[in-house]
Amino acid sequence: MLTNLQYRMLKRIAPRSRASCDDSVYEGKSKLTLLGTELLRKIAGKTVIDFGCGEGREAIEIAQRGAKRVIGIDIRDDILEIARKRAFDAGLQDTCQFVSSTAERADIVVSIDAFEHFSDPAGILRIMDTLLKAGGEVLVSFGPTWYHPLGGHLFSVFPWAHLLFREQALIRWRSGFKTDGATRFGEVAGGLNQMTVRKFERLIATSPFQVAALQLLPIHSLRFAHNRWTREYTTALVRCRLIKRT
Repeated sequence: MLTNLQYRMLKRIAPRSRASCDDSVYEGKSKLTLLGTELLRKIAGKTVIDFGCGEGREAIEIAQRGAKRVIGIDIRDDILEIARKRAFDAGLQDTCQFVSSTAERADIVVSIDAFEHFSDPAGILRIMDTLLKAGGEVLVSFGPTWYHPLGGHLFSVFPWAHLLFREQALIRWRSGFKTDGATRFGEVAGGLNQMTVRKFERLIATSPFQVAALQLLPIHSLRFAHNRWTREYTTALVRCRLIKRT
C-alpha cells in the first residue's frame, strides 16, 4: 500500500524524466579537473588507462595533454564505438585505444564519475591492481555519494527523494519513461550501487591498495556544516590517490 501511495505521489509531483547529475554541467569544461590539477603534471609520456571511459572525452583529452598512450575501458560496446570515432576525428586513433578489457599495464589508472556505478566495485579494484605497473597509482574521483541530496541521480526528483521513497516506488515511476525493464537501482542504465563515503573507505581497506591521499570536497552551499559527522550528507565529490599496498 505504501509503495502504491508513493508511486502516485511521484507521478503527481515528479517530472516525466529527470536530468539531474548528468554531464551537462561540464559542457565546455574539462572533467579532468575533478581529479585535481596534479594529474596534468603526471601524464606526459605515460601510459594511462581510463577505467569506465564512457564516450572517451577524458581519454582523448589525456592524450592531447601529452600521454604517450591511453586505453579507455568500458563494458558497453555502443559507447566504445562512439569513443573510437571521437579518437579518429581527433587524429588520435594511434594513441587512444578503446576496449572492454586489456592485458596492458599502465603507469596511471584513472576513474572519473564511475565508482558509484560499478556493480562490483571491490572486483574493479582487483582488476585495477592487475592493470597497474609497479610504482603506479590509481586516481579516483566520483560523486555524488548516496547520501548527497542528489545521490540518487535520476531518482533524486527533489533533494533526498531517493532516501524518502521506496526503491519499488521510484523504479515504478521510472518505468513510465524508461523501457529497459530495470527492477532495482543497480539494474538501471549505468547502475547505482548506493556508494557512501564509509562504504568506499571500507572497500579500499580490504583492497590491494592503500590510500595515499583522500579529499572529501563539500557541497559549496553546505561547506560551513561539512565535518566528519555530516560528511555523508554534505560531500559533493570524493577524490583520492591509491597506491599498491606494501
